[in-house]
Amino acid sequence: MVISQEMEFGLAQTRKGSLLVVLARSGSKELEAFEGEASEFGDHVLMLCPLISRNASSLRSSLTWLKPRLLGLRTSAGMGDRLGIATPGHVRAVRDIKSEIAPIFAQQSIREMKRTGRSPQQVMDDATWGIFEEGWQSGVGSDADHLKTKADIDACIIAGFTLFTIDPGEYVDDHGPSINNNQLIEKLELLPDYLQPKATGLLDKTFAVEGFQLFMDEAALQRAITKYGKAVAHVANMYEYLVQVAGNHPFEVEVSMDETELPTSPLEHIYIASELRRMGVKWISFAPRFVGRFEKGVDYIGDLQAFKTDLSVHAAIARYFGPYKLSLHSGSDKFSIYSMFMEETNGLAHLKTAGTSYLEALRTIAALDSDLFKEIYIFALEHFETDKLSYHISAQIDKAPKPSEIKDWPAILDQFDAREMLHVTFGSVLTEKRGDGKRHFYDRLMSVLNANREIYFDNLVCHFKRHLNPFSSPGER
Repeated sequence: MVISQEMEFGLAQTRKGSLLVVLARSGSKELEAFEGEASEFGDHVLMLCPLISRNASSLRSSLTWLKPRLLGLRTSAGMGDRLGIATPGHVRAVRDIKSEIAPIFAQQSIREMKRTGRSPQQVMDDATWGIFEEGWQSGVGSDADHLKTKADIDACIIAGFTLFTIDPGEYVDDHGPSINNNQLIEKLELLPDYLQPKATGLLDKTFAVEGFQLFMDEAALQRAITKYGKAVAHVANMYEYLVQVAGNHPFEVEVSMDETELPTSPLEHIYIASELRRMGVKWISFAPRFVGRFEKGVDYIGDLQAFKTDLSVHAAIARYFGPYKLSLHSGSDKFSIYSMFMEETNGLAHLKTAGTSYLEALRTIAALDSDLFKEIYIFALEHFETDKLSYHISAQIDKAPKPSEIKDWPAILDQFDAREMLHVTFGSVLTEKRGDGKRHFYDRLMSVLNANREIYFDNLVCHFKRHLNPFSSPGER
């Protein structure tokens, strides 16, 4: 139970499922904010309230430690939850490492919400109930991830998110760096005056960024503008709209350029940062497209020394133009680079994970109900070629183990091709319907997990402590 302002709050497990319990003096106006069944006990009222959005909102108003806050430059980590039940496991993992890392439990991209049939409000509320259940009072952030439209911003403002990750990936021209000079000039001429090279103030300028000397010649600037000019303009437009609609609502901004084919070069990073600053954008973190491959649910693919060299320059630029944090997107399971990332950024780092919690849910299912998991696996094999199209992954279906050959189902979660396949087919698995309109897998999957919550949470704790421990030192600020 939690006591606040002469009211007591708790969770009760009943035959109807979990209910919020609220106890207050009769006539308390604060009770009016909650919806549920009320019973009189002397001069007190006891309410049993369903875990609905109105009650989650009222609970956040009563217990301010449930409200997402701004995290600033603190080392931080986002833990996505595609099922809406993983937060207690995430909280326990953060608590166990006894670190100053700032957690974000409410985090999901608009793309993932659409694929799972969830709304920004559901994402926020599910995290609220998990945080309340575990009694985490040390502060949380919340990440409205990969926002592409103003409508995305509207929905996430209403839900109470505090970090807005703007994704202009659709406006990035990946062909810009490789086109010939004539094509380059043609593309530049189509851009408005405020995006032209002379307007930037960057032409022939040298940047002494810590130990690096970076010179922006005409060719480099032209190609940076051609590749990122429209994307920068989109970020500025989205930021202006966010400022307008946010009013007094506190917010921070992350800029995401990671979902592109080509890496972000140091000079391109300088162009992006300089232009955003010139256009009045304020941001707390930036996700460039680093060298190497950041595929879903697997470790970093590439030359570790090349990544370290690339990272060190980007980290220096972030300190020069900010300071702001560098954000590691598709960051789950990149165990080989976490310590390096923390060291090179001096703790100005944000880790963003998404589907790895879903994979731990599947690991739990595989151990407890192998028949159900086998069905999901076969279904994923059938839908992989379609579902993989919006992801940068290299898994090959013919390399994934054949169902008839599998004897250890939980171990499949550690096989590269099968792991990526299961990762990207989540939307189809969770929303597939039978002929009667009911979801084919979802109810059975959730039934197993809800009946074995502690096993699932234990798996999450073990898995996320591996993610969080390398970020546990605050580093130099």
